[in-house]
Amino acid sequence: MLELKDVAVARSERILFDGLSLSLGPGDLATVVGPNGAGKTSLLRVVAGLSRAHAGQLHWRGRAIDEGDPVYGRERLYLGHQPGLKADLSVTENLRFLLQLQGAGFDASTLAACLAPLGLAGAEQRPVRALSAGQRRRVALARMRLSGCLLWLLDEPLTNLDIDGQALVAGWLDEHLAAGGLAMVASHAPLGARHAGRRLQVELGG
Repeated sequence: MLELKDVAVARSERILFDGLSLSLGPGDLATVVGPNGAGKTSLLRVVAGLSRAHAGQLHWRGRAIDEGDPVYGRERLYLGHQPGLKADLSVTENLRFLLQLQGAGFDASTLAACLAPLGLAGAEQRPVRALSAGQRRRVALARMRLSGCLLWLLDEPLTNLDIDGQALVAGWLDEHLAAGGLAMVASHAPLGARHAGRRLQVELGG
């Protein structure tokens, strides 16, 4: 479903890596590893269609991945270093806006059931600026859980999470892969996912 062929990524005209080829199908997990500055975030942004590859081909369901493609945008979720939330909006307002932007449905009862295991029960109407860094990360993870996207592109998803939060992410990732989803994840910390599907490791800067 996701194919990369001879992909090269550059930053400020400097080639970070080239010749990267990869193919992912349902249930596959690719972990992206490498030192700081190797291009992990740049790769995920290229795969997300948020920036262009310097060279090579990227396809989703046999179609080229283009910047701003609304169809692809509804089927992939990109979660970056920053949670991507608006500080003055409430938790509910942020999630409603982000999910509708992605073309996903919004249901208050489903949202409440998702927020409870994240330790955010009762925080639905609290403005994001009043949350801790860890709580903001958990709101972003709620979006991941509720999006319904087939492809998850996660950049350091365990940042600012305690042990319980990390275990929750691992469980959700297992469920996503077991249901036929795909994921590409850059993480310095072990993900803890146990799903028995195909696993690949993409090494950058080696």
